[in-house]
Amino acid sequence: MAAITGIGIDVVDIDRFKESLDRTPGLLARVFTENESKLKISSLAARFAAKEALAKALNAKSEFSWQDAEILSEVSGKPYFVFSGEMKVRLEGHTVHLTLSHDAGIASAMVIVEKV
Repeated sequence: MAAITGIGIDVVDIDRFKESLDRTPGLLARVFTENESKLKISSLAARFAAKEALAKALNAKSEFSWQDAEILSEVSGKPYFVFSGEMKVRLEGHTVHLTLSHDAGIASAMVIVEKV
């Protein structure tokens, strides 16, 4: 029987996030994979929110590699995580549900981690 082990939500002001990327050299490369970094700012902000929501859902008190949690989209547009490295090992036996949204200058994400 599946059980929810964590829920996380995060919101990001897209303009403030853009300012952070502009003033912090290396932030884009530290947080996003090569595929993700090619996206427009609203999509980047939503993915940042998703990674923050994942950390909250995992009750992450220690840092994790942002690169180990890549967010891709199905043909339909539905986002999903692809895990690698330590994150893949940590989430073995779990399903991670993800939803993203961005509108009116705000990006948001919700993550549910379920043990299967």
